[in-house]
Amino acid sequence: MPQISAGSDIQTVITTFDLTPGTCWDLLEELKDAYESFIRHQPGFIGAGLHVNDAQTRIANYSQWRRREDFLAMLRSQEMRIRTKRMSTLCKSFEPVMYDVAESFD
Repeated sequence: MPQISAGSDIQTVITTFDLTPGTCWDLLEELKDAYESFIRHQPGFIGAGLHVNDAQTRIANYSQWRRREDFLAMLRSQEMRIRTKRMSTLCKSFEPVMYDVAESFD
């Protein structure tokens, strides 16, 4: 389960996928399969969430990892390279960005 707290050593990655409404659910299925069958089993994985905007033109993916190196190792794996190529055909663009939590509020 994702943990949001300032001062944590956890690596947070937010990826935004820009797409057309016609490919939203196809990409969402690809992402769900990637998490279920591969990503969640990788060393250092903590948790993730997938969010779809109401126009179905963006998917936001929030994931957390124990270390930056864990995320990078997953991303560079042969399995993920194949999946990333397939996902890139379903969207206009996507960009994973690593963040540190600056502050959190309950």
